[in-house]
Amino acid sequence: MVQFGDYRIEVVPGGEFRLDGGAMFGVVPRALWQRVAPPDEENRVTLNANCLFVEAAGERVLVETGMGDKWSPRQREMYGVGPGPTLRETLRKRTGCRPEDVSVVVNTHLHFDHAGGNTTLDSSGRPVPAFPNARYFVSRAEYEHAEAPHERDRASYLPENWRPLAESGQLELKEDNYEVVTGLTLETVPGHSRTMQCVRLERGGR
Repeated sequence: MVQFGDYRIEVVPGGEFRLDGGAMFGVVPRALWQRVAPPDEENRVTLNANCLFVEAAGERVLVETGMGDKWSPRQREMYGVGPGPTLRETLRKRTGCRPEDVSVVVNTHLHFDHAGGNTTLDSSGRPVPAFPNARYFVSRAEYEHAEAPHERDRASYLPENWRPLAESGQLELKEDNYEVVTGLTLETVPGHSRTMQCVRLERGGR
């Protein structure tokens, strides 16, 4: 746990998975990146989807929700999704909070490794909000891109991660830059090819 002014901050593991090393490191030669990220037999490197929990101004905020638990056996094999604990379990262990206790969920963007845990499957196998009492924030530009993605990033967007939130009335579309709670803002990453955001936290009082 980190105490930053009046803010309590925790890193919450959101799942482990694997993606192609060449795609992840781009123009960096394999001879260099494999020293720090050894690939498997399919040239995939291990990645971790960490989430950020911030308790401030009477709100319990979760930034990103990781991989989620809706993966089929085929998808688990394809993306090398690890068998580790669920986000519900890691959230409770790291913060003492249940999903019902989270009041705001923030997605910097809607790729499956950032928004997969937004929803979970109910007893009938239907995706429903994983945080029943939370407001879910995402930028309008990113939402519109997710609904009409480019061919090169279409596979990263799975509608079951956000459409149930719109149906339940929990999804709130924001401007490119906005304040979540006092001192915690989401800001657009300059020069990115589409809207992606980063977290900015400033020391301050409630």
